Amino acid sequence: MGHEVSQACIRRGMTLAPVGLTGPSMPAQCQVQEGALTLDVKLVGPEAPGAQKQALEELKKQHGDRLVIIDFTHPTAVNPNSELYASAGVNFVFGTTGGDREKLMKVTADSGVYAVIAPNMGKQIVALQAAMERMGRDFPGAFGGYKLEVTESHQKTKADTSGTAKAMVGSFQQLGVEPFSHDQIQMLRDDASQAAFGVPPEFSTGHAWHTYTLTSPDGSVQFQFKHNVCGRRTYGEGVADAVEFIARKALEKSEKKIFNMIDILEAGEMK
Repeated sequence: MGHEVSQACIRRGMTLAPVGLTGPSMPAQCQVQEGALTLDVKLVGPEAPGAQKQALEELKKQHGDRLVIIDFTHPTAVNPNSELYASAGVNFVFGTTGGDREKLMKVTADSGVYAVIAPNMGKQIVALQAAMERMGRDFPGAFGGYKLEVTESHQKTKADTSGTAKAMVGSFQQLGVEPFSHDQIQMLRDDASQAAFGVPPEFSTGHAWHTYTLTSPDGSVQFQFKHNVCGRRTYGEGVADAVEFIARKALEKSEKKIFNMIDILEAGEMK
């Protein structure tokens, strides 16, 4: 995901920082290629105490509010990372799900940094989520008594349940479906079940397939909503939108400082 996001930002004319943060047991350097451009990026892991904060502070001195951190890390790192960015005063785009979300929002708000925090960076998927949320508000109970089934498939490295699926469940609950909890969402993380679900094998290491099925109480009516993404490019493009948006908000000294992808959609800032 780091490479995909970096490539999307380069295509938009942004400058990639020469230093990036990474998790434990990762290499000390990586290369990012986009077109004829090849860039070496130094990676700083958490092994040396204080090294990541020092790296951020040095980048902040060089670039000021033009510096934006992009985070797609493991759910277990959500809160430690947000605290790190807050302490360094660095603006960020957070696409990672999981963690203590209430704590994440509080730490970010208390720090005064600018941030886009969203469980999904795919702009069309976010638009679908927003439409479903509004449908739930405008037509509560429209699917009263319907049974809901949710199946989501992602690459094996995604440890948690899809945040998008959870958000969609909330909208369906507003529409009156039978009680449905997040632990009823069927997660597919193995090759065999994903192949049976229809995921092309060449995208087993990078995809996001979701199907939501609603069936009437007597079984005579069925609705199905689905969104299937192969690869990660669409998310990278959404992140580039978010980076440009938050950098501009910081430059404008916007009073509002924490945004999500729906804010960007409503502002007409998607490219």
